[in-house]
Amino acid sequence: MKGPLFYSKILLFGEYGIIEDSKGLSIPYNFYKGALKSEENLTNEAKKSNESLVRFTEYLEKLQSQQPELVTFDIDTLKQDVSNGMYFDSSIPQGYGVGSSGALVAAIYDKYALNKITVLENLTREKLLQLKAIFGQMESFFHGKSSGLDPLNSYLSLPILINSKDNIEPTGIPSQSTQGKGAVFLIDSGIIGETAPMVNIFMENLKDQGFRKMLKSQFIKHTDACVENFLNGDVKSLFENTKKLSKVVLNNFKPMIPEQFHQVWQKGIESNDYYLKLCGSGGGGYILGFTQDLEKAKQSLKDYKLEVVYNF
Repeated sequence: MKGPLFYSKILLFGEYGIIEDSKGLSIPYNFYKGALKSEENLTNEAKKSNESLVRFTEYLEKLQSQQPELVTFDIDTLKQDVSNGMYFDSSIPQGYGVGSSGALVAAIYDKYALNKITVLENLTREKLLQLKAIFGQMESFFHGKSSGLDPLNSYLSLPILINSKDNIEPTGIPSQSTQGKGAVFLIDSGIIGETAPMVNIFMENLKDQGFRKMLKSQFIKHTDACVENFLNGDVKSLFENTKKLSKVVLNNFKPMIPEQFHQVWQKGIESNDYYLKLCGSGGGGYILGFTQDLEKAKQSLKDYKLEVVYNF
């Protein structure tokens, strides 16, 4: 048995900001994917995934008994499949900010939810928000608190524009340029990031008035501008605002940036060869980079392997 494929995602803009109602832009990243599978003899990896599904199933059973109006599942079939060795066969790295748990949540909802909202129907804003709420509750099992955006992106396989907490819509993004020199890329920090501790640090910081002020007047302002610039294909302004955003993150989100990248981050801002930003909650995993000249960025970052996500 093998289910349909669900892809990873990249939140280009909006990490942390969307918690405080900034704009955000999330795009599917088809390089990584996962699907539900069943086999008799499970490898170690598959066995781990299967054991996690046992716990996830118990969680979903509890969720539907507490909130039957939100979502219900064909729990008996799910339990049966899990006890028959079902696991999530995935190339999506965990703890890397590219939505490994989101793809799993989307796959389980797709196969086992009753009265599910399908991708083919007319997706009104109400339906999108309902899906986001369901996915948020489901994914909380993995992160403690989830916006539901990662699974939503994975489920729809469309770019999603977040205007505010209760205003999200599928969106088109400018088509990639095969001729352009500019690119969005990923750098592997080589460290696995943990979402929950990073979010906790952010929530603690929010208690500080100075931090809240910086968030509104700088971080959210630049994030919103980047989203607008990207969607409008205004590359010049996009890089100006990404540079500002990169500076703000380096100055105010230090704990989320692995220490060995503090210098690399600063070097990008000073040289203008590239600008770095967080990919997901940070603390490890991938770091997102923006450059107007990919060859120059590769030279500057020759100690790292760059994975191109989007070309300008």
